[in-house]
Amino acid sequence: MTVARSLLLFLLAAVAEIGGAWLVWQGVREQRGLLFVAAGMLALAGYGFVAAFQPDPNFGRVLAAYGGFFVAGSLGWAVLVDRFRPDRYDLTGAAVCLLGVAIIMYAPRG
Repeated sequence: MTVARSLLLFLLAAVAEIGGAWLVWQGVREQRGLLFVAAGMLALAGYGFVAAFQPDPNFGRVLAAYGGFFVAGSLGWAVLVDRFRPDRYDLTGAAVCLLGVAIIMYAPRG
């Protein structure tokens, strides 16, 4: 159950961070206004809180592992929201990053 909870928290953190960055991008680069920027800032703050609920007590480990979720999640967001089509190298890179997450967070330690 701890692994499932951790994965869910990584997913929520990715949605908050990637979504927040996307909203800021839309507000600034696409000139959609300050409401987009403000919503993005709130989502980015939410990312920090979600990450703090990871069961592992090591900040560096959690943040390093989250990086893999960020990479894969960014590509997923691009597919769903921006209609981006990743190529095999994008997908391979994301898979390698997620393998890194599994090793960093869930490898047996003793």
